[in-house]
Amino acid sequence: MSQTLARTLETHLDSLKPQLTAWRRDFHRHAESGWVEFRTASLVAEELDRLGYQVTLGREVVDESSRMGVPDADTLAREEARARTQGAVERWLPQLSGGFTGVVGVLDTGRPGPTLGYRIDLDALDLEESSEPTHRPAQQGFGSQNAGMMHACGHDGHTTIGLGLARLFKACESDLCGRIKLIFQPAEEGVRGARSMVAASVLDDVDVFIATHIGMDIPCGEVVCAQDGYLATTKLDVAYTGVPAHAGGRPEEGRNALLAAAQAAVGLHAIPRHSAGASRINVGVLNAGSGRNVVPASAMMKVETRGENTVINEEMRRRAIDVIEGAAQMHGVSVEYHLAGEADTCTASPELVDYIHERIQGLPGIDVVTPRISEPSGSEDATCMMQRVQERGGLATYMIFGTELSAGHHHQCFDFNEDVLPLAVRTLSHLALGIDALGERHER
Repeated sequence: MSQTLARTLETHLDSLKPQLTAWRRDFHRHAESGWVEFRTASLVAEELDRLGYQVTLGREVVDESSRMGVPDADTLAREEARARTQGAVERWLPQLSGGFTGVVGVLDTGRPGPTLGYRIDLDALDLEESSEPTHRPAQQGFGSQNAGMMHACGHDGHTTIGLGLARLFKACESDLCGRIKLIFQPAEEGVRGARSMVAASVLDDVDVFIATHIGMDIPCGEVVCAQDGYLATTKLDVAYTGVPAHAGGRPEEGRNALLAAAQAAVGLHAIPRHSAGASRINVGVLNAGSGRNVVPASAMMKVETRGENTVINEEMRRRAIDVIEGAAQMHGVSVEYHLAGEADTCTASPELVDYIHERIQGLPGIDVVTPRISEPSGSEDATCMMQRVQERGGLATYMIFGTELSAGHHHQCFDFNEDVLPLAVRTLSHLALGIDALGERHER
C-alpha cells in the first residue's frame, strides 16, 4: 500500500470514529434477537443503499426451509411492529417481514479481482441487561430498551464494523479490485442463521471469506488470524406429551411428562464423554407442569450436544436421542423433537492465514498478531459458510479482534472497549486493499 493511500485511509477512518461509536450504541440500545432483527437489518439496508451498494435482502438471501429456531408468527408480528415504533426504515420491512432478516451489500469495482466476502452477524441474545449503575450502558443511557434482549456478545460491534467497512470501501473504491460482498447474517446465536444463507447461494460466488468476532478472552491489541477451535454442535427442542390426571384422586390414570423430561435430563448428563476429543452435552431449559395437584401432561426441554469434530458430535447426538426416546418409553408418554440449530467444525485456509499474518503486521493499534488458535471453544455457524467457500475452491478464515471486556460473553453486564471498532475496520480494509497479492498466490 502506498503512503498516500495509507494516509487517505487514516483520514477517512478518523472522520468515521464518532459514527462508529454512535452506531454501536444505537444498536445496543435497540437490541433484537435472532430472526427479529427488523430495525437493525432495515438500517443496514438503508445505509448500504445510500452508499450505492447493490442491496439484496429477505427471501433473496435467506432460504425459508433452511431456517432453524424461528419464533412463532405472533412473536414475529409483534417484534416487527415494535421495530416500527423504534425507527425501522419502512421501505425495507416488507422484504424482511416474517423473519427474513438477512441483508447483503455488494460493491463491484469493475476491475478484475476476487470476490471478498465478510460475514457480519446482527442478532442479540435473549437476556435481560443489567440496570446496575456501574454498568456503562445503563450509566450512559444506551442500555437495551427491549425487554429480554441484550447485545451480550458484541454483535452490535460487529454490525458497526460492517457498516464502517461499507463506508471506507466506498471512499477508497478506486483503489480496490474485484468485488466486496458484505453479508449481514441473522440468528447467529443458537447457530440458526448461516445455513439458510448458504442454502440461498449467497456464498457461491465468494473467493475469499472472512468472519470475525471481538473479545473472546483475547487481550486488547491482539489479533488472531484464524480461530479453529469451534465445536460442532446440534441444538434440539424436545416436547413430551403425557396424560393429565388428579394427582391425589386418580394418579394411576396419568402419564407424567415432567418425570419423563427429568429422567431424560439426568440421563443426558450421564452420557460418557468421548475419548477421541472434546465433547459436551447440556440441558439448558426444562419447563413442565401446570399445578401442584395435577399429573403434568406436557414438558419441554432445550438440549445441545457438541463435539470437537462432526463425528464426535454425531455420536453425542445419537446417544442423546436414544436417552430422550427411552425416557418417553419408560413413562408411557409421547415425544417429539426437532432441530433448532446446527454447526460444524472448520479449519481456516493456510494461504489466507499467511496472507493476513503478513499483511497486518505493524498496523496501528495491533501489538500482537497470532496466526492460529485451535483450543476447543464454543460453536459458530459461520463455519458452514467457510466450508461452502472452501468446497468451491475458495479460501476462508475466522478472525478474532481482542478487546477489554467488562464481563464475559453472554453475561448481563457485558460491555467492551469501543477502541476495537476502528482497529477492526482498519485491519479488515487493509486486507481488501491488498487482495490482489493474495490472488497471485492462489488460483481457484
